[in-house]
Amino acid sequence: MKNYIQPGTNLTFSAPAAVASGGVVIAGEIKGIAAGDAAIGEDVDVVTVGVFGLPKVAADAFAVGAVVYWDSTAGLATSTATDNTKLGVAVAVAAASTATVEVRLSDF
Repeated sequence: MKNYIQPGTNLTFSAPAAVASGGVVIAGEIKGIAAGDAAIGEDVDVVTVGVFGLPKVAADAFAVGAVVYWDSTAGLATSTATDNTKLGVAVAVAAASTATVEVRLSDF
């Protein structure tokens, strides 16, 4: 195919906000995890496929398959949809007593 560019699992673009390696990056409908540190406007490699352990709201609990949203203001995964971005689904149980949730990034 002459028009094939790349698999698209990792993308490089200008960081919409400052981000540390392992941090969530949201640029429009692109959601992923930064593979390195970047200041706003600097190029950042973003992983868009996979499972990542992310910090979560302390009171939230997740069952396997539950939708996980990202609260950009708090910098935490949450079960609250309102004013947050769908990030993926939980792939392991995360009790309210745990600090993180394992999230499979989704393309939705």
